Amino acid sequence: MTMLTAQNLSAALGSRPVLHDISLSLSPGHLAALVGPNGAGKTTLLRALAGLIPSTGAIHVGGEPLSSLSLRERAKRFGYLPQGHMVHWPLPARDIVALGRYPHGATDPARLSPKDAEAVLRAMQAVDVMEFAERRVTELSGGERSRVALARVLAVEAPVILADEPTASLDPRHQIDVMRGLRAAAEAGVLVIVVTHDLGLAARFADTVLVLSEGRLVSQGEPAEALSEQVMAQVFRISAFRAEYQREAVIVPWADI
Repeated sequence: MTMLTAQNLSAALGSRPVLHDISLSLSPGHLAALVGPNGAGKTTLLRALAGLIPSTGAIHVGGEPLSSLSLRERAKRFGYLPQGHMVHWPLPARDIVALGRYPHGATDPARLSPKDAEAVLRAMQAVDVMEFAERRVTELSGGERSRVALARVLAVEAPVILADEPTASLDPRHQIDVMRGLRAAAEAGVLVIVVTHDLGLAARFADTVLVLSEGRLVSQGEPAEALSEQVMAQVFRISAFRAEYQREAVIVPWADI
């Protein structure tokens, strides 16, 4: 079964072409890491797949054309975590997470149905933010806010999660915790696509790595294959240390070339 497909997908920002004829097919129960140099088009691709920006080509989610879905249906199909995820409202963290239930009709965080409340609780437990539940989100650290934002996305319980650099502001322990949470979501049947600059996390946690370069998909496959020595040299201009630890791949950027 395929959850998300794109055929000949292209997109521009203003008059500048950014994505060029990208085709991909991703199945549920997988975590795909989207990697590439700065300016490669990673965020643009994530936004195009969710229908947040205009694009050409065809996108299907769950076998249905994305263009045929209403905004509410799209919000149910995609849990989207953008870069930065700034929160300016002094609401308790639990209420921020509860916003993830909005596509399902939960418009008041103080009046959640038992089903919605259970979804919020599961999401907060998954990324270890229960201790912040009653604290105002504006009083949390940047890393704590990042985890609350991810919990909001998990609370949607969408079949596809799109996360744009979810570990960028986290310490190493919570980077691993977040990736484990996303890995667990994938193992529960969700398709997870994560934009990351951390090739080590991509190699360790992803089933599939998609490599973008100058708006084109230049490599895809299992981490060791997609991040081959040739790709590392041509796309990232680096060499890498490679090993295996506790049956997991280890790829560490080592030197520029």
